[in-house]
Formats: sequence, structure tokens, C-alpha cells
Amino acid sequence: MRLDSAGLPFIAGALGLAVVSAAAGTWMLVIAFGALAAMFAFFFRDPERMPPAGVDVVLAPADGRVLVAGPAVATVAPPGTWQQISIFLSPMDVHVNRIPVSGRITKVSLKPGRFLPAYRDDAGSENERSEIWIDHDGRTVVARQIVGILARRVVCRATIGSEVRAGDRFGIMKFGSRMDVFVPEAATLTVKMGDVVRGGETVIAVLGVKTQKDTKDTKDQS
Repeated sequence: MRLDSAGLPFIAGALGLAVVSAAAGTWMLVIAFGALAAMFAFFFRDPERMPPAGVDVVLAPADGRVLVAGPAVATVAPPGTWQQISIFLSPMDVHVNRIPVSGRITKVSLKPGRFLPAYRDDAGSENERSEIWIDHDGRTVVARQIVGILARRVVCRATIGSEVRAGDRFGIMKFGSRMDVFVPEAATLTVKMGDVVRGGETVIAVLGVKTQKDTKDTKDQS
């Protein structure tokens, strides 16, 4: 089973404590730390995914349940007019994050903040979060990693100027959190609130025709 590298220190630490406990003859602790290592391995699992074909499709960047699917919440969205898909990840979901749309990364940012429950509307604007902007043939898609009560850190490996494909891995969120995706107003959403999605496989939107506004917004972020 493939594991995300961010989980290796946690797994190694738990196994190390199990070894120390075994040397001390405290077998109950061996079992406890061994179980903890198994739990970390489960959380940081990184399964292979098969992105569907399609030029203008937007894929779910994470596993989880759809909280928002429709016009963007004004207090949360980037400047401009967007549609928003928000995905809540429970601790049981795969937490590896994937690029939602093919294109070129034009902006990457990390904003410090609070640790409110990730399902709250204001978590998208108040909590610590990272954000990547992707130019797909003149249309911009924004993906935002948001921490929660348990997820105290996001790992974002995206870099400005990189050419990416929908479904590529770009980071992970630790221990329960949320992903927001903002697509142009002309996009057609293909999920609804309450749907369960799989990162890198579920189509959550299809981009519409490029407009002059899309082109301007993309140039502003370059």
C-alpha cells in the first residue's frame, strides 16, 4: 500500500515507541503503539485513482461529502463571481489531495488563521488554508485546502508555473478537514449537496465557454 510521505514520521514514531515498549516488556503498550502505527498508516494511505477522460472536466480534489454546490458564498469566495463546491473530509476519508483541472498553476498562497470546525461556512474565510489558482485554457479554477479542529496543518506541494493534469497529487491535509473548489459562473456543476465524491475520479463540474472576464482574471493572477 502506498503511503503519503507526510505520514512517515507519525508511523515511524509509533513503531519506535512499540519497540521501546517491547524492550521494556510492557506488552500492553506494544499493542497500543502498534495499533496507533496501523491507524496512522490507514490515515495516510494513498490509493491509485483513474481520472476520467474529458478536456474541460473538473474533478473532486478530495474524498468526502459535498457540503456546498452552487453559487459561491460571498464571504468565503475569492474576488469575482464564482460557483463553489465544498467537500468535507472525515478522519476515515483518504486525505491525499489532487489537482481538480488540467492547466498551469498561476498562484499559490498560505494564509494563517483559526481552527474552527471545517463544516462551518465561515471556516473557508477564518481558518488556516492554502489556495492554488489554475489556468485552464484561459479559465481559472481555484482549489483551497482548509484545516479543521483536528486538521492542524495542510501540506501543499504545488508550485507556481507548474503544468499539471487533473488527478495529479499535490498535497494532503492532516486529520479531518475541507476542500473548496471555485469554478467560473458559466461552469455546469455535476454534483449536489450530500453527494459522496472520490478525489481524482468524481467529476464535480464541467467548464463552460471562455469569456473575456475569464481571460482578464487569469492575466491578473499570472
